[in-house]
Amino acid sequence: MSQQEDCSFCQIARGEMDTEFVHEEDNVVAFEDLDPKAPVHVVVIPREHVTAEADLPAETLKQLMGATQTVAEEQGIAEGGYAVRINHGADAGQEVDHLHVHVLGGRGLNMP
Repeated sequence: MSQQEDCSFCQIARGEMDTEFVHEEDNVVAFEDLDPKAPVHVVVIPREHVTAEADLPAETLKQLMGATQTVAEEQGIAEGGYAVRINHGADAGQEVDHLHVHVLGGRGLNMP
């Protein structure tokens, strides 16, 4: 598994930052967003450093997406509905160059 020393999400995945995981699997971890955009805003990341979903092995991508549903259930937002969002690149608002999925819910959400 490859990681980058200076990537904040790699540091979180390695347990080097004071971040509490709300969900954890072999290849995936989830934690609350530091700047939440909804009452529930959890970030789900692969432990491996990749910048895009196309770079992730299919099995890990499957685990990543499955974890989003598990997080929604564990956070109590699955029944009412939730948004799953992947920002890819600066124009989409990606701030950390490590693939991550936002799980948002707990209120009505509008796009974008």
